[in-house]
Amino acid sequence: MREEGMCEIDNPSDILISDREGNPSGSVLVATLEGTRAMLIEIQALLSPTAFGMPRRTGIGIDYNRLTLLMAVLEKRAGLHISNYDAYINVVSGIRVDEPAVDLGIVLAIASNFKNISLPTDLVAIGEIGLTGEVRAVNSIEKRVKEAEKMGFKTCVIPESSRKKLKYTGNINIIGVKEIKEALRVCGL
Repeated sequence: MREEGMCEIDNPSDILISDREGNPSGSVLVATLEGTRAMLIEIQALLSPTAFGMPRRTGIGIDYNRLTLLMAVLEKRAGLHISNYDAYINVVSGIRVDEPAVDLGIVLAIASNFKNISLPTDLVAIGEIGLTGEVRAVNSIEKRVKEAEKMGFKTCVIPESSRKKLKYTGNINIIGVKEIKEALRVCGL
């Protein structure tokens, strides 16, 4: 909104990730859809040993139940012992994301902070996580990959099933993964 009224934002991704500085552990970019428009957003995770008997789970911009489900999958399928940690997850810029395509990003952000290892700065994560730890295909993968490339990112970690069907190759490194253990490994976690 401006003085002259409503104005179109030409590049929402640029605005949403413009304040991203450095490369702290627990931070990752994901490609999401708002309607039919792809945009990149940052997801941050912070884990801390719980001071109480019951660990706290807080998600700002994501569904609480989805957060607890993803943490349980990380614990069971990837062997990360995070059940005694408080977890705080934030979708930067106050955006609410309800699509499962950001699951892989949430999982990577949690693992990154837990291990205190930063993810590559040129990485974008896209994928749904199933209860068995598999990384599942998402819709509109080409739009998401093109948005990542347009914003200058060099690597996209996506579901292997989506990689096989992806017609667009461009100048971006596409890494297909089948399960979260593989995703953690290719991301250096």
